[in-house]
Amino acid sequence: MSETSLDTLFGRIVLEQRLCTESELERCQKELKARLEANEASTVEQLLLEYGFITATQAVRLKDNIKESKAAAGKIPGYRVMGKLGSGAMAVVYKAKQLSLDRTVAIKVLPRRFTEKSDYVKRFYKEGRIAAKLNHNNIVQAIDVGEAGGLYYFVMEYVEGKTLYDDLSKGKIFDEAEALEIVIQLARALAHAHSLGMIHRDVKPKNVMINKEGVVKLADMGLARETSDIEAAKNEQGKAFGTPYYIAPEQIRGEVNIDGRADIYALGATFFHMVAGRVPFEASTPAEVMRKHIKEPLVPPDHINTSLSAGVAEVIEVMMAKKKKDRYNNMEELLIDLEAVRDGNPPLRARRRFNMEGLERLEEGAAVEVETEEISVYGEEIIARYRVFIVILGALAAVFAVALFFSLARGGG
Repeated sequence: MSETSLDTLFGRIVLEQRLCTESELERCQKELKARLEANEASTVEQLLLEYGFITATQAVRLKDNIKESKAAAGKIPGYRVMGKLGSGAMAVVYKAKQLSLDRTVAIKVLPRRFTEKSDYVKRFYKEGRIAAKLNHNNIVQAIDVGEAGGLYYFVMEYVEGKTLYDDLSKGKIFDEAEALEIVIQLARALAHAHSLGMIHRDVKPKNVMINKEGVVKLADMGLARETSDIEAAKNEQGKAFGTPYYIAPEQIRGEVNIDGRADIYALGATFFHMVAGRVPFEASTPAEVMRKHIKEPLVPPDHINTSLSAGVAEVIEVMMAKKKKDRYNNMEELLIDLEAVRDGNPPLRARRRFNMEGLERLEEGAAVEVETEEISVYGEEIIARYRVFIVILGALAAVFAVALFFSLARGGG
């Protein structure tokens, strides 16, 4: 008797997922060989469990992984599927080897239940085409997209590391410097996408990957849209596309004219989550969360995490302004403030948005002309007239007081 191919595959995946060391696996393989020679039935899985190198729960997950991997293995030409990396509502992602270049890649596969729906297939291909147009160190690189034997797949760069969500889900609160470095890299990635006329529309911690060298990679262009695609915009009018905790108000309302400022809002919400330790708006239902994005004022992040600098809080508040006209105009403008705060300087553009210059001039007693929906502060001419009126009124009051004094004096005499 000999070790089966299933044992070999099981052992390889255990190593790839770092559930045991090479020496621990070798120990199990030697023991398996000895038991098989003695006609004792056993498997690598049983021995890993017996020695306590893996848990029963891990073993179940590994077997499910192998089962799903076998279903995809051999069906995608030029690639060898090694195991499942994860899954979501719309796709399953596998780790694979690109045979021609001997490199590790990630392959996103459209689940069978969606392959018969043309809209899903069209969207899947669209994601691949949009991702292929982007070439930036902070964006997961697209490699290939295609179909084989009824299997629709999208091959992309494999990022060995973790997602931002992995840390946040464990309750990590990022210090200001680390959060700024991550957000700056993401802003650069989005600036690249926006320069090519594309908006991501689903910036969130699960779509942010960080490799072992600390390089941040923006992933998942599944909801991305070209700003020039008017037909798609009209077809989506009135529908909320995005993730409730991080979605911009204009996306919730399903507006047609969505632009890069929606990504600025979502990046701001992600930034908020990183430094505050919680999402900007919480509620028991997605609908209520989205209502809060539209209606409720944002609690400043430095009111939650008092160790934050005022600069970071100001930047986040401008990023998450309810009205897109009140946010940064673009990623380049945002990057200027992010880099300024990182370097210990004030975020000048954020403060301009808060009309800090106007407030300083008011403190100096100078006239300011400001027009908003809620207040009006009048200009020099009106203020000058007001001052003349005050002087005249003061003079009349003085005359009246003198007249009253003499009248009382005569009466007393």
